[in-house]
Amino acid sequence: MQPMAVKSSAPEYGLPASVQRRKSLLKKVFALGLALLGSAAVLRSREPMSAGKKAAALQQRAESSAPHLKIATWNVAAINNNPFEYWITIAEGSKYKQSYDGLMVAVEKFLENPEANDVPVDQVFTGAMFEQLMGRVMKETDWPAADLQKVRKYWRTDYSQRKIVTEFLKDATLGSKRLASMPDRVTNTVGVVGGESVFRPTVINMYEGDLGSTEKWFDQWSTFFFDTTLPIMDGGKVMKRKGYELLQPIKRSKYPAVTEEEEAISLPLQLVCQAIFDAIMVHMMNSVAEAKDWQELKMEIVSALNKKKVEHTLAILQKTYVDADVIALQEVSSSLIDDAVKRLGDTHHVVAPAEIDAVRDQNSVLLLKKTTFPKGAHREITQGVQDSFPPNVSVPVAKGDILAVQAKDRHGLPYVLASFHGDTNGLATIPVFDALVAYLQSDPALAHSTLVFGLDANTYVKGKVVDGKKKTQDNMEFRADILNKGFSHCWGNTPPVDAITTFNSRTFLQPQLNKACKSTEKRANGDINPKDFIIFDGGDFAVDRTWKDNTGEEKYLEDTAFPTLTFPSDHGILGTVLSPVPQTRHNKLRK
Repeated sequence: MQPMAVKSSAPEYGLPASVQRRKSLLKKVFALGLALLGSAAVLRSREPMSAGKKAAALQQRAESSAPHLKIATWNVAAINNNPFEYWITIAEGSKYKQSYDGLMVAVEKFLENPEANDVPVDQVFTGAMFEQLMGRVMKETDWPAADLQKVRKYWRTDYSQRKIVTEFLKDATLGSKRLASMPDRVTNTVGVVGGESVFRPTVINMYEGDLGSTEKWFDQWSTFFFDTTLPIMDGGKVMKRKGYELLQPIKRSKYPAVTEEEEAISLPLQLVCQAIFDAIMVHMMNSVAEAKDWQELKMEIVSALNKKKVEHTLAILQKTYVDADVIALQEVSSSLIDDAVKRLGDTHHVVAPAEIDAVRDQNSVLLLKKTTFPKGAHREITQGVQDSFPPNVSVPVAKGDILAVQAKDRHGLPYVLASFHGDTNGLATIPVFDALVAYLQSDPALAHSTLVFGLDANTYVKGKVVDGKKKTQDNMEFRADILNKGFSHCWGNTPPVDAITTFNSRTFLQPQLNKACKSTEKRANGDINPKDFIIFDGGDFAVDRTWKDNTGEEKYLEDTAFPTLTFPSDHGILGTVLSPVPQTRHNKLRK
């Protein structure tokens, strides 16, 4: 399978721009390169290099004027569409520094010590609002009248009388029933045909409308759920939906805290709970800050971390890593791939998987420096790696997570270059690495290829095991697996606590308050772990230096939660410089 280049194509009627871009990626397969090389050259590229020729190529590289390889790996993904969900760091001197810190601490205090702020729900989401909502439900939906009467009873005898903080937002049982978090999941941000997103009017997404009062909010919220037509792709067809039609039933079989009656009326009950939740968020924000101030701050964060995310990401790569020979990127959107070709295409080949993830829009990608790899990648071997998973073993990987290719450098030295995004718990990391090694051993064309592998391994300082079953991947266990397979990694003997590449902590402005970290406990309770790796052939190269970067300037600020307004990812960049070992590895054992 050939890796592919990226090029714009004419739009196709009826398809969203994002889908057009993704389809164009699948169609552009180094057409010019293949035409020049011809099929015979492609076949020759699969022939293995002999050990003697490889030794000569290694020696030639070692004696060249630029013998070193600069490697970088970076999971570039944004966290999500809620600009407030995670603590961010705003630089000293920024006009938003004081307002952000003050706002987040005020929200924390409101929720941790509510006191007089803990008013009944019907003082925030009023009885009049409830009646207006039920009127629209009766008019617009076909939900049974008997179910709506039961919802009215729940409102009258329960929800309207609850305290907004201690008995609604912090009610663990309500959380386990998913009555507010489930509708948020499906309506928070709706991707529609045309490539755009439509946002539910709420504090916790990128909605830009005026939320200066609950009255203003409710008018816009009702319009979203009942009056706005949302053209979405469903089963390969464009379907027109209203906001309320996106809600999904909550099954007691999956969420046993839900009663039989709540399961039966879960659609209208979710709508009411979502309204209450959003109303409380708006009320709280306008209680702790001036509406103009917090909304301006929100839009600044949205601009930096979402709207300008691709721009900021590529600016860092252009400024600091343009001299890197190999850049492995993970969770890359199609728009970033397109823009990378425009901004980095003069210096680097942009290599994306032949089969990209067009749904999640998260793909592993490689940037190969053209002076180091003049012809780029000549063969993709991703499928071969995936086919090397053990039979009857479920490995939690999705389309686009793995990219592995063959390439030759300017000295003729053959490489296997790979990028991988692991699952949140890191449970796919060892199986994927083992499969990659197994494939290297099984294919004669790869017999003497040098491996360089950048990955978001999602490993943890201390892996978690519950009842004898692994829950999260331990960092040192993965290091041992790398060494046992006969390879090396960039960290050497650096302890895991000094190899940290993430620092993110949830705030109180998100639906799962049980996971929120206080402003004083961001380090103690945050996700601060050594998640990223660069793996290579220790018989061919040795580490000159390794660094991590959460500034975009090859510097790492410890005790700094990120992303920041200038660094747009929740993973730091990991870099290493490799120097060639002037010896062959004829007898190297790959276990």
